[in-house]
Amino acid sequence: MKIAEVPFCVVDWATVEPSKHAGKTGEAFWRTFEKGNILVRMVEYTPGYVADHWCKKGHVLLVMEGELITELDDGRKFVLKAGSSYQVAEDLNPHRSYTRTGAKLFIVD
Repeated sequence: MKIAEVPFCVVDWATVEPSKHAGKTGEAFWRTFEKGNILVRMVEYTPGYVADHWCKKGHVLLVMEGELITELDDGRKFVLKAGSSYQVAEDLNPHRSYTRTGAKLFIVD
């Protein structure tokens, strides 16, 4: 990942207003910072959240709280708990996630 045109900056996530995104079930609340060629998000999924689409974006995702289950389009599933991360390249492994208990994530696209 090459980060371009992003000078040093600090984000106080508590001051970033969340936007609400509906899943197939449940909701996601995104706090978003976008600059240059990166998108950084602090995301909270409500208990019972299920993504409504297969994602083909590349990400670095860190589970900060809760538990996240991510499935790939080939049928594999991964359970990520607080302190676990995944990394995936653009268009390589379409994936979707869900949580039974809720989760708080830090994501860099």
